[in-house]
Amino acid sequence: MSFITIQVGNNFSAWQRANTLPERFMMTRYFKILVDGKSCHGGNANWSLPDGDNPGKWMPKLTKLVPCKRGYHIVLAHQIPQWLKEDCQIFELETSGKVIAHKDDKFVCGKVRLIKRMCYDPEVTPRLFAADCAEHILHFYEDKYPDDDRPRKSIDAARKFARKQITREEMAAVWAAAWYAAWDAARAAARAAAGDAAGDAARAAARDAAWAAARAAARDAAGAAAWAAEQQWQGDRLLEYLDGKVNDER
Repeated sequence: MSFITIQVGNNFSAWQRANTLPERFMMTRYFKILVDGKSCHGGNANWSLPDGDNPGKWMPKLTKLVPCKRGYHIVLAHQIPQWLKEDCQIFELETSGKVIAHKDDKFVCGKVRLIKRMCYDPEVTPRLFAADCAEHILHFYEDKYPDDDRPRKSIDAARKFARKQITREEMAAVWAAAWYAAWDAARAAARAAAGDAAGDAARAAARDAAWAAARAAARDAAGAAAWAAEQQWQGDRLLEYLDGKVNDER
């Protein structure tokens, strides 16, 4: 297993923990993703929900924590996207006692309560946030292909679709053009690396490379340090949505 244990004092809120945790965990805010007030990632717990400004009740304390097996699983802001579910709700929470970090995708704790529901529309927020993330690294592509505006148009289309300004079919047409732009770029790179004699093999490699590039553009573009910075930016940007601070009218 790959995890570390963080010990915090009893009844510490997220803001109080900021003064006791190591620097990388300062100002930590944890979140829980639920569907209709219930766990939705393998567990079946019914959670006590916040009521207005009043937090939910503390959940029953759990001991002998084991990531993925026993404990309350919680996430940081930049980890939220990989755990989203259809029609889910996102809550901020506070913990007491140990918080165990498991790999890079979640944490587990034994005592927790929900303190407030975040601003999150499952039909709108993920699309606008994804468009922001894509635009944030778009310069890597546009620096190399300054005359190709297909990816930027696809980002604009995603925002318009989220606001119900265009149809799904209109968005799909623009996205298809953007996908072919990525494929064209990957195919050119494959041909340059393998030579014209590569033929079908080069085209197959280009197709696979296009998908890989779409999944990991930021990581591949600038290495691990830049990827960590990109994750931090994504977490900060998502928090702006969840805190209701985004008024995106672009």
